[in-house]
Amino acid sequence: MSTNLTYKADIIGASASLLCIIHCLATPFVFFIKTSSSLCCSETPTWWQSIDYLFLTVAFFAVVHIIRNDRTKKWLKSLLIISWIGLLLVTLNTTFFIFHISNTLAYSPAILLVTLHLYNSNILSRLFIK
Repeated sequence: MSTNLTYKADIIGASASLLCIIHCLATPFVFFIKTSSSLCCSETPTWWQSIDYLFLTVAFFAVVHIIRNDRTKKWLKSLLIISWIGLLLVTLNTTFFIFHISNTLAYSPAILLVTLHLYNSNILSRLFIK
């Protein structure tokens, strides 16, 4: 029972992180369309930024569920926590413009979260080892 819930939490966490990456990749296109179609503003729409925090919340609960599982390896728990905190910091930085960071660095925590959730759910081993 616990293994099935952990698997579902990994799938949800990986999905949320992957959607977060897609959301981040789409942001420049939204800015381009917005600036091309209106003369109003150049800042991120509030509804678009709130999606960041929705993904963060879903990822948080997935990570919390995984780290509470006794079968999850300690190093994996640590990396999940570190990558989620990294994603939080990057998102807060994007919202409040604390300092300038490269876009590639911004995607790293989300990509790491996807990879760790997929690793923990054994999907990666199922894909590559048959």
